[in-house]
Amino acid sequence: MPHTVRERAKLLNRAKRLRGQIEAIERSLSEEDDCSLILHQIVAARGAINGLLTQVIEGHIREHLLDDNGHTSEAKRRDAEELIAALKTYIK
Repeated sequence: MPHTVRERAKLLNRAKRLRGQIEAIERSLSEEDDCSLILHQIVAARGAINGLLTQVIEGHIREHLLDDNGHTSEAKRRDAEELIAALKTYIK
């Protein structure tokens, strides 16, 4: 079973929160809110999308790079963990 199916509820909740943030940005633009408020909302939405992206990428790496029916070498595991850490740092 793919990781996106196993983590479906968690991923959908993140996507729904993101939708709410985007709708808030749209309302702020329509209502001509202050630029600083709109910028803060955009930054928050960007963080939310990056969090969702990180979660999906991490699941993909763990399932498709690490889970090899017990045939995954320790070096491959270490490399994948380093990639996950780098992605988490980069996407923040």
